[in-house]
Order: sequence, then C-alpha cells, then structure tokens
Amino acid sequence: GGDRIIYVLERHRCEFGKMKTIKRNISTKDGSGVVMLLPDTPEDLWHTYNLLQIGDLVRCTTVRKVVKESNTGSTTSSKKRVMLTIDVQKVDFDPDSLEVRISGKVQSENQVVRTGAHHTLTLELNQNFSVEKECWDQIYLDILQDACNPERQAEVAAIVMHNGLAHVCLVTGALTITKARIEVNIPKKRTGSDKNSKATTKFFDSLYQAILRHIDFSKVKVVLLGSPGYVKDDFFQYICTEAVRRGDRQLIENKLKFVLCKASNGHKYALEEMFSDPAITARMNDTKVAKEVQILASFMKILDKQPHRACYGVGHVLKAHEQLAIDSLLVTDELFRSSNIKTRRQYVDLVESVRASGGQVYVFSTMHISGQQLQQVSGVAAILRYPLPGLDDMDVESNGERSDADEDAGSDEEFDPLLRAQEDLADMGLL
Repeated sequence: GGDRIIYVLERHRCEFGKMKTIKRNISTKDGSGVVMLLPDTPEDLWHTYNLLQIGDLVRCTTVRKVVKESNTGSTTSSKKRVMLTIDVQKVDFDPDSLEVRISGKVQSENQVVRTGAHHTLTLELNQNFSVEKECWDQIYLDILQDACNPERQAEVAAIVMHNGLAHVCLVTGALTITKARIEVNIPKKRTGSDKNSKATTKFFDSLYQAILRHIDFSKVKVVLLGSPGYVKDDFFQYICTEAVRRGDRQLIENKLKFVLCKASNGHKYALEEMFSDPAITARMNDTKVAKEVQILASFMKILDKQPHRACYGVGHVLKAHEQLAIDSLLVTDELFRSSNIKTRRQYVDLVESVRASGGQVYVFSTMHISGQQLQQVSGVAAILRYPLPGLDDMDVESNGERSDADEDAGSDEEFDPLLRAQEDLADMGLL
C-alpha cells in the first residue's frame, strides 16, 4: 500500500565498542570457572548467546514479581530488582530485538525468591552478568577473545537499493543489523506528469536521512552502496548535492568512504553480491564477513569442478580429517550450540585437531547469509589438501543431531540444500 519508512532497533545505539571482562577465574587444570562480563553492544549479546549452554550458572540482577498477602487475605503485587543465580535450562536469541532470554531454576535463595523456583530473565546491555561453567573449552575461549577484542567495531555499512526500496545495514564480524528499511511507492514515468520525480525525491530524501541517523562515520571505514542500473549513481549524486546545499559536514567530509557497486535489488540478501566483488573486498580490509563469503565460494567451486577435493557432512569431514587431508574447515556457530554434550564435544575436538594439524578453521555466523547457506548443507564442510576419490564410498555415520534443515530435506525429495546454496552463489556471480 502506502509508503513505509521503518527504523529498526531504535533503542540500540549500536556503537561498536567491545565486551568488557570484569572478572575471569578459569582453572588451568580442568577448565572450570567463572567469568563476569559487561555487554556494551548488540553484537555482545550475540556472542553471549553463543557462550551460554544448558547447565551453566548465570548470575545477574533481574526483575521479579513479588506477591504479598495481608492479614485480611488481600494481596498486593510489586516488581523488585533482585540478584539471582539461574541454572540454565533454555537460552533464546531474538534476532529482531537482539535480546538474550534465559530460563531456568533459581539456585541462590534470598528473601524474595525460593531455591528451585523457575525464572526467566533477559540479559541487558551495560549490565554485568557472570557465567560459571564446568569447562570453558577452546571454542568458548575463542568467543570470549573475539567479543572482548578492542579492535572490534562495525566493519562496514551497506546500503542496497532499487527504485522504491532500500535497506541500510551495519555489518560486523558476527551480525548483519538492519538499521532502516525504506519503502516508497514510485509510479512509472508518464509524459506531462511529475509524480515519478516527486516520489523519487521523497525516496532519496528518506534514505539520506536514514544514513545520517544510523551511520557513525567516525567508526565505519567504508559504506557500500549497491543497486541495479544507475539508481545508486543517481542517489550518490543526490547525496553530494544535498550535503553541500544543507551543510551536512559529515557527508561532505566522508563521501570518499562510499563505494558504488552492483547489486541485483534492494533486498537484504543482495549484500552478499557486493561482498563477493574482489574490488569491494579489497576496500573492506580483509574483514571476517568478506573472508566467509570468499571461502564458501571457493568450497562450492571446488566441489563443482574437483569434487574429490571437497566434502561436507560431519561423517565425511571426520573421515577426511582421519587422513589429515583438511586444508580449510568451514563450520557454523550453530553446531556449537547443540544441547547434546557429546555432539558439541565432537565439533570442538574437530576444530582443535584441524588447527593442530595446520589447517585453517572458519567459524561462520548464522546471522550472516553465508552462514545460513553453509547451515543448509549440514553446517560443516571442508576443502582438502589432496583428492580423496574414495571418500564417498566410505561407510560413514554422522554421529550428530539432525538439524531442522535435515528434517525438512527428508520430508521433501525435491529439496536439495547443496543445489540451493550453489544456485544462490551462482546468482551472486560466485560460480
């Protein structure tokens, strides 16, 4: 219907600092211990989600509803902020609000809550919390190191657009955050009518305002601007002209950060097309998201052209590693969130062993499209040092849990997740 300008995550400033480690006490003998953290950005909450596992103890302040009964039998309720320790039974991450919700049983009794009572809490930005684990394995330690890296910040801002639709996004190592969606109905050009011109100007102005509102040029190194045809060129000319006319110094002084590139449309998934352009990746200073797109494209090309030098599925990947054949291991962070301790340990051991044997390990975020594509093909894949022509004939067992994607694939014989991922990459010009 009408024009829509949607600003997303307005309550999050998304200033890309770093997670702060307040206290760290981890045993060098068995890896057990406690870490206290202070999340500073929405990406910190994504890292927190990946840190938490069923059976962990999480301690932080939370709001609890307290009901009191008077001598006459009447009741009154109020909300009180209390410090609780929760034995984690369930962890959820909301990709829209970027919130982490934890459910479990209370382990520390106080005047308000009894031990064993069930409680659900939401981890908040700029609020300390502590996590106690029986074992902080290498994957958890890697997540901590990445989250607390002082160099971490918004790696790139990206705008994808076509006539009447645009998305303004911030892309970090782990998240692609949609800051604004601009949608304006633009009628076709007609002789004697200026409706198309007026609608286009309205669309450009809305996008111009969204850029000023959501992109911090002091932290962002590059702004990708992509579209089909000349839409991006027309809009960039509008930016340059209007910035001078309005005296918007941050746009005037940072116009060289804009990189114009080809994108098939204004939808969010078109971001991957821009990341695949070698000229663009050079400007992105070797960022994590660019590496993920490039290594996934390499895997797909090798699988297509030299199928014996690539494999996917945990069974085949484990067999390849038994022969020390893995050059590059691709794995999604979702696999490390398995509630099955044995399954998770299997992937942790695989990562550590591949690194020890000289292989490269790429842990994909499933909050990026490249990670979602890898998850479609089991979530684990490998590029091999040398061909293993007999790998497909080996008797392998997955030993892992079937994912939802696997279940869906089993119920629909026509669905081929590998073919789907290859088609996606081909559409991006990567195959």
